[in-house]
Amino acid sequence: MPLGLIALALGAFGIGLTEFVIMGLLPDVATDFAVSEATAGWLISGYALSVVVGALGLTAATTRLPRKPVLLGLVVLFIAGNALTALAPDYTTAMIGRVIAALCHGAFFGIGSVVAADLVAPEKKARAIAIMFTGLTAANVFGVPFGTFVGQQFGWRATFWAISVIGVIAFAGIAALVTVPRTDGERVSLRHELGAFRSGQVWLSLTVTVLAYGGMFGAFTYIAYTLTGVTGFAASTVPWLLVLFGVGLVAGNFAGGRLADRSIDRTLIGFTSALLLILIAFGLLAWSQPATIAILVLLGAFGFGTVPGLQSRIMQYAGGAPTLASGANIGAFNVGNALGAWAGGLGIAAGLGYTSPIWIGAAITAVGLVVLLIAAATARPRATGTNTATLRTAAA
Repeated sequence: MPLGLIALALGAFGIGLTEFVIMGLLPDVATDFAVSEATAGWLISGYALSVVVGALGLTAATTRLPRKPVLLGLVVLFIAGNALTALAPDYTTAMIGRVIAALCHGAFFGIGSVVAADLVAPEKKARAIAIMFTGLTAANVFGVPFGTFVGQQFGWRATFWAISVIGVIAFAGIAALVTVPRTDGERVSLRHELGAFRSGQVWLSLTVTVLAYGGMFGAFTYIAYTLTGVTGFAASTVPWLLVLFGVGLVAGNFAGGRLADRSIDRTLIGFTSALLLILIAFGLLAWSQPATIAILVLLGAFGFGTVPGLQSRIMQYAGGAPTLASGANIGAFNVGNALGAWAGGLGIAAGLGYTSPIWIGAAITAVGLVVLLIAAATARPRATGTNTATLRTAAA
């Protein structure tokens, strides 16, 4: 295995940590800046929306540039944003830092996937991409709980300083270990990449991504409040409860990838249906600690288990121009994040309690399931000239 893949995975780890760790620290951040829970939640929504801008804008702007320098520039952006967040004297500055860090997110994963695939032989491309994305799931299993623990013990700013250090290490690793592929000089035109968006199935896939992932995040964004304010767990247990969610993410990622290799749409329908049932159960049983523990694992598994299939589906229908479409789907995941955080915050602000984000998430997921069923019913196999099994495995 090329060591460059480890460097890319470390970058993915840091980016995943930046995105998700704020959820466990949201009460501390809200108290520090003297803002409401819903206002603090915009640090998540603002990040997610900025990922969309970066995924589309930066990926399109750098289409014809050498990929390794672009990746290094994106990591510098990541470091600067997290350092600014750690230094922020007020809420507005913290938001600016989050936005800066988020701009690199979608482009890093979109371009990094191409670079990872070019580091290995053709028959190992899917495994190389999977190794890179392992950094994202590892961030949830190990990084987020540890980052939340560090933030609770030493202040939430210490967590973002630690993330900045991870970024510096990732920069050094990519600079030293990622080799420039021979094909790096071969550029695909932006017009060719934009051609993928003529497919109705690409747009349906993006819509499903927004809604299916948004439903999970509608429930998960305010999970710290739900666990302490409804279920009755002590705040000190939140980091360790998030480990359970992270374990579910890893299991769902591998299971969803393997099953999507057999049938993308059937896997997505099954996982999304299960996610809807889990959210309904969570809304009904959030008061029960044993039930909540089990639900956290299942929420992570079926929520993230849709990711390989969702990413593979859009790559399949994008045909021979998957780079920008793939980046757009990363953006769609984060539109879903923003939608879930915003809608859940509305429920809390309306005085509906800390279970309201769960029910709102279930409603969003239900709409996503309907769109998915329509997409599956109207889909026709598209001849792409590419091994679709490899594409389906890529996000696993």
